[in-house]
Amino acid sequence: MTSRISKVFKDLKLEKRSAFIPYITAGDPDRNLSQMIFEALPSGGADIIELGMPFSDPMADGPSIQESSLRSLDQGQDMNKTLNMVQIFREKNKKTPIILMGYFNPILQYGINSFLEECEKIGVDGLIIVDLPIEHSNEICVPAQKLGIDFINFITPTTNEERLKEIIKMSSGFLYFVSIAGITGTKAPDNKFIEKIINRVKENTDLPIGVGFGIKDPTQVKEISDFSDAIVVGSAIVNEINSLKIKKLDNDLIVKNMIDFLLKLSKPLKT
Repeated sequence: MTSRISKVFKDLKLEKRSAFIPYITAGDPDRNLSQMIFEALPSGGADIIELGMPFSDPMADGPSIQESSLRSLDQGQDMNKTLNMVQIFREKNKKTPIILMGYFNPILQYGINSFLEECEKIGVDGLIIVDLPIEHSNEICVPAQKLGIDFINFITPTTNEERLKEIIKMSSGFLYFVSIAGITGTKAPDNKFIEKIINRVKENTDLPIGVGFGIKDPTQVKEISDFSDAIVVGSAIVNEINSLKIKKLDNDLIVKNMIDFLLKLSKPLKT
């Protein structure tokens, strides 16, 4: 059976455009507003959604997403509440794929089997586990894929050919190319360098390739979409949510402003 993620990429290939994948942290800045923004993401042009599972030590993330995780945890967000957010979303939207992104420790604490069973039940489409090396991913990757949940792995500018082949074997849905070596949202990507590496990767796989880390504006979105299958934007979105919350706008206005912000980001992909 074709996964929701694979269907999106298949449909977009016919449209000759890249997917727009926004990231938000579940429960940031608070549970109610986070749910409202989550449900509004498709109206902002989201083809696929990444929902971050907050963690107290998000070592691969830049300051913006680290702070969003801490804000969320301070509001009492936990794994049950994050999964419940997906369940509520799915009651209203059966179409847009949802990827849960985060760290292995909270999943381990919840129980791997219980987590995967709940993900299948509520309609999670994919997982990205930031800190799980490919050598140790069998215990969650294989059972996830058996349940029809795509397992999305990172590739980086320093991934060699041998390791790339191992990563491809353990991946489904798409490959996530980390455009900058380091932490998220802290530098601008080098597009020519990225394009060269992505072309090399495409010689080894038919999996779509999404690019993330450091993409902040419509110009970057357009440039990178010329050679990638998806654009992931995280820190810029998290920062915008936080800046609107600081202004003490009411939730409905924040959601409206976020939709406008996302439409500007995604516009180069739709024209």
